[in-house]
Amino acid sequence: MNKILITGGAGFIGSHLCDELIGKGYSVRVLDSLIAQVHGAGAERPAYLHPDVELVVGDVRDKAAVLRALKGVDAVYHFAARVGVGQSMYEVNEYTDVNNRGTAVLLEALIESPVKRLIVASSMSIYGEGLYVSDNGNIVEDASRPLKQLKASDWELYNDGQPLKPIATPESKKPSLASVYALSKYDQEVMSLICGKAYNIPTVALRFFNVYGTRQALSNPYTGVLAIFASRYLNNKAPLIFEDGEQKRDFVSVKDVAKACLLALEVEEAAYEVFNIGSGNSYTVNEIASKLSKTMGVEVEQNVTGEYRVGDIRHCFGDISKAKRILGFEPEVNFEDGLKELAEWLEEQVAVDNVDQAKEELAARGLTV
Repeated sequence: MNKILITGGAGFIGSHLCDELIGKGYSVRVLDSLIAQVHGAGAERPAYLHPDVELVVGDVRDKAAVLRALKGVDAVYHFAARVGVGQSMYEVNEYTDVNNRGTAVLLEALIESPVKRLIVASSMSIYGEGLYVSDNGNIVEDASRPLKQLKASDWELYNDGQPLKPIATPESKKPSLASVYALSKYDQEVMSLICGKAYNIPTVALRFFNVYGTRQALSNPYTGVLAIFASRYLNNKAPLIFEDGEQKRDFVSVKDVAKACLLALEVEEAAYEVFNIGSGNSYTVNEIASKLSKTMGVEVEQNVTGEYRVGDIRHCFGDISKAKRILGFEPEVNFEDGLKELAEWLEEQVAVDNVDQAKEELAARGLTV
């Protein structure tokens, strides 16, 4: 395999993958629509995109554009997607059209122009709540929080009245789809695996946890939480933290994610498998807000809202033992070093803070409690 296509490859994760692939001697083409919410109005080729990347500006829903982009390609990374839980709950048609139908268009094109490997970007959001264990040692896969409990600001999860303890979530946990975004990512994953098996296209699904690093779209209020917090800090505003801020997540460097993506291409045993891609660690949202402010040298108090957003979950962090065992994946960037690199990049960035507007849009639709 030599020529690689990345749909959505001009974005955050895709552009880092371009660097990784080109550094390993691959030839890379990118198909990207350069949407305004990510790249700004009237966007042109991003300055950070590797100069050796062949950029094709086009929409993954346009089959003719996809077929042109596939010409001469040996493998495909499918990253093109609308991203964000909150926005997906009111832009239902847009998220379904880009994520679900866009994947269907790509798969039909691959039937006509098959490749040697397809790697699809999935998401930890498909798990809904992560895995929990009760006091008596029973594993609980289907934990949930009733609305009455959330309105009482009781944030944790219970089983028979006893509090549950979150534990690392493996790929074997059954999905619990709590948002339109989660549904669309699961649809992308399953459609790709079904068609891959049917047409003998070795397919790999990577369930990314909370990816952070340079090149995230700081003015997009529905992107990763660290980018949203960074945007607030750059504008001397407190980050908005929902619930009590003690919800736990797995934060993984985009550089480690790019390495995992390369392994998914090159490791033969990865075919038709699903992998969690995370750091194997967990932090509370309060912790990461505090660590980021200190690293950036910003003294702004956190704004813990005590509100709940429809589609949000309490705890979810990844069990990455399968990726270690089969892919040979080992995260190398510790959180403090990753934050330092992010902070250095942020010193030269300007962010338009759209967080308050996004919060108002959710509240106006009854999507916050």
